Amino acid sequence: MIKRDYHIHTAYSDDCIIPMETMVLSAIEKGMEEIALTDHVDYDYPDRDLPFVVNYDLYSQDYYALKEKYQDKINILFGVEIGLQPHLGSKIEELLAKYPFDFAIGSIHTVKRHDIYARRFWDNKSKVKGYTEYFEDVLECAKMHSCYRVFGHLDYVNRYGGFDDKTLYYKDYADIIDEILKTIIKGERGIEINTSGYRYGLNQTHPQRDILKRYKELGGEIITLGSDSHKDEHISADFDIAEQMLKDLGIHYLTKFSKLKPEMYKIGD
Repeated sequence: MIKRDYHIHTAYSDDCIIPMETMVLSAIEKGMEEIALTDHVDYDYPDRDLPFVVNYDLYSQDYYALKEKYQDKINILFGVEIGLQPHLGSKIEELLAKYPFDFAIGSIHTVKRHDIYARRFWDNKSKVKGYTEYFEDVLECAKMHSCYRVFGHLDYVNRYGGFDDKTLYYKDYADIIDEILKTIIKGERGIEINTSGYRYGLNQTHPQRDILKRYKELGGEIITLGSDSHKDEHISADFDIAEQMLKDLGIHYLTKFSKLKPEMYKIGD
């Protein structure tokens, strides 16, 4: 059993209402040895009702109190999920320099300043056009930003759009996906395996198996595993499926972080 969940949200994310301590206690109950709390920071997010900016002064008080309180039961990492956009640049670097982060996920939640969750982004778009625009932004941000340590839910665009068949086939986007993966690897960054795709009825992790296989073929090694939990019951959800997929692909190591520095560990240790 993999006992590290590197993608967990708390009430400090604007799309989560579960207190930090509740998430920590659930992780302990589920046998986790280490978790990364990765609340959303999405500067210039298009939905004004959801600013996605963390009050890190209050956050730090809660974090350090819980880290000390439960230090004999679990290691809690100071993490963040950063919403990447091409124009943000130094603003993200300033955040990472200001606080003692252990881990940083970089994710794309908006494309051309539109939330891909919103219907407006998909108006008059085919599936291929919408998915391609998403990957174009992923590539641009992968080239421009070095703030992240792993790229989050790499193909999660297929959660949305309302198409009868949401399936994203690697072969249909192979050229741009390969360029994204090569950029990530060249920058000494990695990807996460995000198990939330199963909760969205997609029957896949993000990224899907074929993309993960290609990442390995291209020499990618840095991989974390996260549930993307916004509810305490979702912590470590479907990790058994992800672990079997890793085994089938011949991937025997995952990555843990401290102070933004990676360290490989063998699955099962």
